[in-house]
Amino acid sequence: MKYISEFRQQGLAQQLAKAIAQTVDPDRHYRLMEFCGGHTHAIFRYGVQDLMPDNVEFIHGPGCPVCVLPTGRIDNAIQLAGQHDVILCTYADLMRVPATGRNSLLKAKADGSDIRMVYSTQDALKIARENPERQVVFFAIGFETTTPPTAVIIQQAQAERLANFSVFCNHVLTPAAMQAILDAPQPVSSAIAPGIALPPASMQSIDAFLGPSHVSTVIGSQPYETFAEHYAKPIVIAGFEPLDVMQSSLMLIRQLNEGRCEVENEYSRAVTRQGNLKAQALMQDVFELRPQFEWRGLGLIPNSALQLKASYADFDAEQRFNMPAIQASDVKGCECPAILRGAKKPQDCKLLGTVCTPENPMGSCMVSSEGACAAYWSYGRMRG
Repeated sequence: MKYISEFRQQGLAQQLAKAIAQTVDPDRHYRLMEFCGGHTHAIFRYGVQDLMPDNVEFIHGPGCPVCVLPTGRIDNAIQLAGQHDVILCTYADLMRVPATGRNSLLKAKADGSDIRMVYSTQDALKIARENPERQVVFFAIGFETTTPPTAVIIQQAQAERLANFSVFCNHVLTPAAMQAILDAPQPVSSAIAPGIALPPASMQSIDAFLGPSHVSTVIGSQPYETFAEHYAKPIVIAGFEPLDVMQSSLMLIRQLNEGRCEVENEYSRAVTRQGNLKAQALMQDVFELRPQFEWRGLGLIPNSALQLKASYADFDAEQRFNMPAIQASDVKGCECPAILRGAKKPQDCKLLGTVCTPENPMGSCMVSSEGACAAYWSYGRMRG
């Protein structure tokens, strides 16, 4: 099977668009939140929104791990690299995320801090082996998708007794963020009469969710079942390709029309109900829940992130360097926090495309390859 071209066929896309147009209730407005930055980029790269009826709307959620990381954690990393003479290793997307005072990891590197971009967790471990006289810290971020590789290098570091290696852990959990979105006030019904203007986005409800793809390959579809049951919101685990998104949207629309609230798995070629049990075991061995963690746009969410267990405390950078909690604000006027919780869209931000560009980002949503603002910029959707 061709896993890319078969899911980008124009003829099938037109058939799905026709099926969706025939299925929607013209007296209803459908608000579907895609919970993954990969979905956001697929929607705009392939013009999926343009194939939808006017009353089907995609809402961008907090599915970008770089975007949801609060400014204070970037400040922590910059401070660590500057004050403790460590080699700080991290992924490319984090290098240009604005920190306090328009600083960034990239600017800190230019100022002399030893900050290195890596392509994998193993790269960071290799740097530690090659520099035994220096402390090496891996700035770990991501949802459940990238957590198992971090667990592996922590186990390896312990087995090799690498005393100069530690991890600044910022791994966060998707179900907790979904619950935070669902627990937020949503007072307005999606059923509206024809011709009635919609209220501001911050006051509209979310009808259903396109569940994340890569995350679900790890955790499976089972963790979402309680949300569908308790909050009465349909969820469809959706693949990344345009036909995946369209088919998943059709499945959600059918659920809404029929009054069903179930978890369905459109991405069955990669996702099972139980998920990747080996990856889950790795995570459970190395990590435990943090009591609470700050998310950009969502605030403090209990049990929403991971920290190293006591048995691996020697490799916890926060403990090794006694890193303080830093409270920091976003750039004034940047709507990235509201965009991440689905209250606004990128075109609602006055900074977008003016002072905020990929070369001069004001917020993380413009920096990350999964950010909603980056999608609007890259695919010419600046005006919606």
